[in-house]
Amino acid sequence: MSGIVTIAKNREKPVRNRHPWVFSGAVEHIRGARDGDIVTVVDSAGGFLGAGYFNSRSQIQVRLLTWVEEPIDEAWWRRRIQQAMALRHEHFPLTKAPSGFRLINAENDFLPGLVVDVYGEYLVLQAQTLFIDQIKRDLAEILLEETQARGIYERSDIDARGREGLKDAKGMLAGEPLPETIEIVEDGRRFAVNVATGQKTGFYLDQRPNRSLLRDLLLARVGPPARVLNLFSYTGGFGIAAQQAAGKVTQVVNVDSSAEALQQAQANSQRSGLDSSSAQYVEADCFTYLRTAWQQHEQFDVIICDPPKFASSAQQVDKAARGYKDLNLHAFRLLRQGGLLLTFSCSGAVSRDLFQKIVFGALADSGRDGQILAHLSAGPDHPVALTFPEGEYLKGLLVRVL
Repeated sequence: MSGIVTIAKNREKPVRNRHPWVFSGAVEHIRGARDGDIVTVVDSAGGFLGAGYFNSRSQIQVRLLTWVEEPIDEAWWRRRIQQAMALRHEHFPLTKAPSGFRLINAENDFLPGLVVDVYGEYLVLQAQTLFIDQIKRDLAEILLEETQARGIYERSDIDARGREGLKDAKGMLAGEPLPETIEIVEDGRRFAVNVATGQKTGFYLDQRPNRSLLRDLLLARVGPPARVLNLFSYTGGFGIAAQQAAGKVTQVVNVDSSAEALQQAQANSQRSGLDSSSAQYVEADCFTYLRTAWQQHEQFDVIICDPPKFASSAQQVDKAARGYKDLNLHAFRLLRQGGLLLTFSCSGAVSRDLFQKIVFGALADSGRDGQILAHLSAGPDHPVALTFPEGEYLKGLLVRVL
């Protein structure tokens, strides 16, 4: 470790409580630390607090790796990767093919800045920070050895890298070249994923349990078959889950602004062996579609509203809140009596409490009553460290409208 970062007096509590971030405002002094170095973090009296990696260009100047005095070497990284793998083996065995799930969830797996997703026999690595970017090829070799994956592709093309002084990076890191698409299966749903060009690392793996929940809700439905609206449908995840409830659904309307995504959604429906006559694919802006549907007195029994991230920082939260409210207001207006809304936010800067308040405001403005039936989150492959509540970026509500 080549440097020492001293935390200001009375600012060390988060570090002692094992929060993984040290912000610039908490730093009193920096000695001998260069960007991308492993540093020792000490209190104002010089007492050891932890060790992590340093970047002066980031507002988060240190991301902590450990709170005990130990070497941060190859064996350390291997142990942490094995620890993350052990959790997934309980829920998503690597020998069960093909499948898609998150293998390493950054700070929530005590590996700050590192995200690794599994797609069949391949891994996709995302290096979010300068230090992880520096060692990504070494990590790729360890991952290949530990998982026996065929290859590892990098998808480090996120906004957070800019705040670390990094440019986007994509391409093979290790192993065999990627096929054009990889088929993954979740609860009978089949998706062809292009990890090189798809959203996030290729697919919205975090919504897996909520897609299955939608299917189960529809299968349990009593009464006439449902008309379902799937907003921001992308390659059809929720729409295909709704189609799985054969006999309980009259129509699934998938709306997305991308014609290519809608084509992939239709292909995935066919790949899953589902009745294509129940699905409709609409290329449109979802905000515009909702307003037009309201003006035309459309009605639905179930609406899924899963938009992309609206807020990447605290400065964008107010604008994001207006967007979420507008979407949910129109969704409430379009739901029939007793209808269900599955509504989500994947903006980490928008807290679960704030999101619920936004949805409440939309409900109030719609003039209707509603009940929260469930609070929704990502699956067990996306754990949230108790010391890092910011890690719960995906939050959702299942609401029944009266």
